[in-house]
Amino acid sequence: MTPNPQESRRAQRKPVNLAAQVTDAISGQHMGQLGNLSASGMLLIGSEAPRNEAIYQLRLPLPGLAETPPTIEVGVQEQWHEEAATPGQVWAGYRIIAIGEAEAEQLQRWLDMPG
Repeated sequence: MTPNPQESRRAQRKPVNLAAQVTDAISGQHMGQLGNLSASGMLLIGSEAPRNEAIYQLRLPLPGLAETPPTIEVGVQEQWHEEAATPGQVWAGYRIIAIGEAEAEQLQRWLDMPG
């Protein structure tokens, strides 16, 4: 079996089973929908490819954590992207490079939830 060079995750990712739209905190542009999330990274499914190794400030909801999902803000760097099997969709992997203490605690509570 050949190792996947894109498979460099340090933390187990949790699938996001509810619609969670991610927004660029600076431009307000829709970046995509969360596919999965961990304490150190995420997969977004969007309609446009991100710039290679670009840094973004993103706002993302944590569905299921409360009746009205809290939104956290994180700094991320694009690690890879590729066309999805569905025409017009792009999968993109990001590494979290900046997160506040309160946001990290909320994210950890979400990751610890069952499901």
